[in-house]
Amino acid sequence: MEIIRKNEKSLSVDYENSIKKSNEISMAKLNQGLSLNQMQLLAYAIYSTQQDGKTEFRKYRFQEKFDIEKYQTRHAKSDSQKLLGLQFSIEDLENDYFEYWNVFGSIKYKGGVFNFKWNEEFIPHILELKEKYVTTDLTITSKFKSSFSWILYDYLKARYGYWKIELSKSACMRLFGVENKKTYRNNTGRFKVSVLDTAIKEINYFTELEVWYTEKKEGRSIAGFELHWSTGKREVKASDKQVALLRNIHDEIDKRMFDYISIEDTNSLEIARKNIIKIKEINEQVNERLTSEKAKELIWEAKMLSEQLQNLLKEGEEKRDTSIYFNWLEADE
Repeated sequence: MEIIRKNEKSLSVDYENSIKKSNEISMAKLNQGLSLNQMQLLAYAIYSTQQDGKTEFRKYRFQEKFDIEKYQTRHAKSDSQKLLGLQFSIEDLENDYFEYWNVFGSIKYKGGVFNFKWNEEFIPHILELKEKYVTTDLTITSKFKSSFSWILYDYLKARYGYWKIELSKSACMRLFGVENKKTYRNNTGRFKVSVLDTAIKEINYFTELEVWYTEKKEGRSIAGFELHWSTGKREVKASDKQVALLRNIHDEIDKRMFDYISIEDTNSLEIARKNIIKIKEINEQVNERLTSEKAKELIWEAKMLSEQLQNLLKEGEEKRDTSIYFNWLEADE
């Protein structure tokens, strides 16, 4: 096992919007020949199954997940036809070894709803995973504009614990599923620019990985590539529950603003003013980059400030009906 190379990147991972796949799936040529939308459709089918066990989902949910503006029934039809013929393969890119299974048993679509059935052989690779598997955050991969980026990202993440791999040119082309494209076979420069460099550029920009390569030459010709990569720090993104709790605390304080500015005692009024400002500053930190650990700190601080505000109003509140207010002080983080 190699020592993992680290880089300075720090990326929040949203596990609530992630999928898990076995290492075999991530390293297999599962995405070969698929368009970006087809890869996204496959990923969302896995996501739907892992979220609640359901093997159906509405088209508009899929579009929202990947920010797809135009996706008509004709697109759903052609993509489903392609996925139905999709085979799960395990291959040694350098040697003559392979295994094949169909991924789906059936795919149906009616009234904006996809309904699918997995092949029994495929299910263990996405459910009840106990051995090595890869977690893919769909909020990250949804930013990819190239299908090659998704293929390389999955492949490298499945090789956890390693930081380099040497592939012949033909093996590298097979990895991306372009081995039959004459232009790339005859012009390595075109292959580099259109496929390899494109994938690496998006991975380096959007993900926690930093990827580069060196060329392996035989004479003046490029015979292969040595891929190198390092991984950055992956932090857990704040959960929807944590975000909702922080928003609720802020909104409840905002609703009672009139009560706080009506405090007669000068010192208490000044404390209330400072607490309200701090809670508004906390609310400004609630964004897509907020990590789970940071959210815990903010929740603790927000609860403390809110409790102080409640104590300042305690005398007056004894005469009021406070049952309508949400008790975020007792809420589970």
